[in-house]
Amino acid sequence: MAINSDVADWGTTGSEDSGERAWLLQSPSVESIRQMEATRDRSGGVSSIGAVFIVVNAALGAGLLNFPAAFYMAGGVTAGVVLQMFMLTFIISGLVILAYCSQVSNESTYQEVVRASCGKVMGVICEVAIAVYTFGTCIAFFIVIGDQLDRLIAAMAHDPESVVSKTWYTDRKFTIVVTGVLVILPLSIPKEIGFQKYASALSVVGTWYVTVVVIVKYIWPDKEMTPGYIPTSPSSWTAVLNAIPTICFGFQCHVSSVPVFNSMSRSEIKPWGGVVTFGMIICLFVYTGTGVCGFLSFGSNVSQDVLMSYPPNDIAVAIARAFIVVCVVTSYPILHFCGRAVLEGLWLRFHGEQVELCVRREQRRRVLQTLLWFTITLILALFIPDIGRVIALIGGLAACFIFVFPGLCLIQAKLSETENRSASWHGMVVYGVVMVTIGAFIFGQTTANAIYQDINNHS
Repeated sequence: MAINSDVADWGTTGSEDSGERAWLLQSPSVESIRQMEATRDRSGGVSSIGAVFIVVNAALGAGLLNFPAAFYMAGGVTAGVVLQMFMLTFIISGLVILAYCSQVSNESTYQEVVRASCGKVMGVICEVAIAVYTFGTCIAFFIVIGDQLDRLIAAMAHDPESVVSKTWYTDRKFTIVVTGVLVILPLSIPKEIGFQKYASALSVVGTWYVTVVVIVKYIWPDKEMTPGYIPTSPSSWTAVLNAIPTICFGFQCHVSSVPVFNSMSRSEIKPWGGVVTFGMIICLFVYTGTGVCGFLSFGSNVSQDVLMSYPPNDIAVAIARAFIVVCVVTSYPILHFCGRAVLEGLWLRFHGEQVELCVRREQRRRVLQTLLWFTITLILALFIPDIGRVIALIGGLAACFIFVFPGLCLIQAKLSETENRSASWHGMVVYGVVMVTIGAFIFGQTTANAIYQDINNHS
C-alpha cells in the first residue's frame, strides 16, 4: 500500500521500477520505511535538484485555476501578493519542521510522524483529515473535468456555448459521468498505480503551459475580453481571509514532503531548507503570474476557474483545457489511492488485522471501497457546479496540514527535550503555539464561512 516508492527517478540515477509516485496536484502520500530504504540503497538517494522538482510537482496543480479569483476576493494585486508572502513564511517553516520531527521520531510518512510525536489519537485524526482532503479534492477534479469539457466541446462544435449545452450528449453531467465511468473508474480499481510515473511530467508541463497562456493573453488580450471592475484594496479584512483557502490548497505539499525528505541522499535539515525554499519560490512565481494576469484580464468578471473566462474558440486556451483534463483524469486515481490506503490502514488497525491478509478479502474490499468512493464523489460533483465552494472547504483543511499538525509536532518534540531549555527552545515552543493558533483560526473561519455561503446561496 505504498506509493512514491520510485522517487529516485528524479535524482541523477535512473531506475527500472515503474514506481507508484503521487506527486500530482496536491497528492498526499503513504510510504513505507522498507521501500524507502530499498530506494536509497538502489540509487544513493535523490539529489537536491531532484527534490526541488518533486516538491514543485507536489504543490502545483488544480488550485492554479482558482488564483485569479482569489486575487479578486483578496482585494487586488497588492493584497494578494502580500497575503501570499505572509503565508509562504509559515509554509516553508512548516516543511522544515516536518523534516526535523521526522528525524526526531525516525518516521518516514506524514501521518506516522504525527502519530509518533502527538500520540495515537492525533495520528488517527490526521489520517481521517488526509482521507477527507483527498475525497474533497477528487470532487474538485470532477468539477474541473466538467468545466473544461464544456468549453472543449463548444470549440470543436463551432457553436455558441448556449446551443451546445442544450444537446443531451454534450450536457455537462453526461460528459462527467462518461469520462468518470470509462476512464477514471478503471484506473482507480487496480492495486498498483505505476502508470502515473509518466503523467507526473505531463502535469508539470500542463500547469506551466496554463500560466504562460494566462500571461500572454494579458499582454496581448483578445478583443472579446473586457475586464470588469478591478479593485485596488480589500473591502474588509474578512474579504482577505476568503483568499486563504485557495493559497493553502495551492501550496499544500506537506503530506508528500516527509517521504521526499527521507528519500534525499543528504537527509539533513540545512539542504532540505534550501530545497523547500527554492521550490516554494518557483511555485510563488507560477501562482502569482497566473493570479495577477488572470485577475487583471477580467477583474470582477473572472470565473472561479480562470479558463472558463476565456472564449471557447481560442485555440491556445483549448490546448490548456486539454492539458488540465488529462492531468486531472490521471490524478484522480492517485488521490483516490492515497485516501483508500489511509482508510485501509484505519480499518486494519481498528479490527486488529495484519496487512498480510487473504488476497480475496483484500480485493473484494478494495473494489467495494473504490466503487463507493467513485460514486459519492461523482454524485456530489454533479450537484456542486462551482469549484470555489469545494476549495473553500478543503482549503481550510489544507491549513491544518500546513499549520496545525506541524505546530503540534514541534511543540511535542521540544517538550520531550528535558535538557538545554534555552531561549531558542522557548522560542520554538512559542512558534509552535502560534502556528497551531493561526491554523485553527484559518480552518474554523474558512470552513464556517464556506458552510454559511453554501446555505445562503442555497436559500
